[in-house]
Amino acid sequence: MTTAAAKRERVALWAALVLVLCWGSNFSVQKAVFTALTPGGFLFVRYLIMPVAAALLLLAHFGTRWPRLSRREFWQLFRLGLTGHLLHVGLVTYGIHWSTAFSSSLILAIGPVFTLLILRWHGSEQLTRGQVAGVALAVCGVLVFLSDKLVGAQWQASGGDLVLLVAAAFFSLYTVWCKPLIERHGGVVVMAYGTLLGSLPVIALSAAQGLRVDWGAVPPLVWLGTLYAVLVAAFFGWIAWGWINAVRGVARTAPLMYLMPPVAALVAWLATGERYTATKLAGAAITLGGVALAQFASHGARDELRDSVPPLE
Repeated sequence: MTTAAAKRERVALWAALVLVLCWGSNFSVQKAVFTALTPGGFLFVRYLIMPVAAALLLLAHFGTRWPRLSRREFWQLFRLGLTGHLLHVGLVTYGIHWSTAFSSSLILAIGPVFTLLILRWHGSEQLTRGQVAGVALAVCGVLVFLSDKLVGAQWQASGGDLVLLVAAAFFSLYTVWCKPLIERHGGVVVMAYGTLLGSLPVIALSAAQGLRVDWGAVPPLVWLGTLYAVLVAAFFGWIAWGWINAVRGVARTAPLMYLMPPVAALVAWLATGERYTATKLAGAAITLGGVALAQFASHGARDELRDSVPPLE
């Protein structure tokens, strides 16, 4: 490896670690923002900002001559926008609000398991024994992790975790559907067009709550947290993750995603005093171990699809 290539690899590794720190801390930031704005108010302002950022990204890459799409591709991207933004991001927003930062990060980390199951359902992949064992282990880990909430009848938090499970499944569906479009048009076009097409339904459904917020009275720190969550963690984070995967390769970068729940747990402990029982920590370890086994006990590099798209939230 040349000196320049080695330096680029190091920069990409540090960028990945910073991004994982950013994503892990974003769970606590979002919970604080949701408390001030309500989840619906946050979604409303987020999807007023995101289309502007997406349009600016297209202008930066293509000027005023944006790539043309066939009618079929347009509807595919519209479906992608609904799945990724309306369903995934919408459910994640309410799930995080009802649950805790650590629980949210862990539940969303099992996304690759859903992706694997979707690929198996589509008939594009056969599960190895290791993958089956990984899926079973991840399910057991989630049950252990949630057991204290269920025993303690913490129904709102448990409901939030269930919503996050559904959201993780929608993101896996988004991952599978976007793969052929990214191969044809590139990540920038797919992300930007999907954002533009998916924003209008979110704005329409969140407008009632958004218009009830007294935006003039929103504190500067809440605005800062909102911009951090929308632009730094979500929008620019997506772009940075794509570059990191291009430099390091998905197979070498994907394991870093397993650092996100521990980071989220540490930040929540420091920022909000969130506490963790031994049962919860054991469940988290079992879950992440199962996800890792399911993801990497595979037939080969073709599974890289599972982590080729970073979180939208």
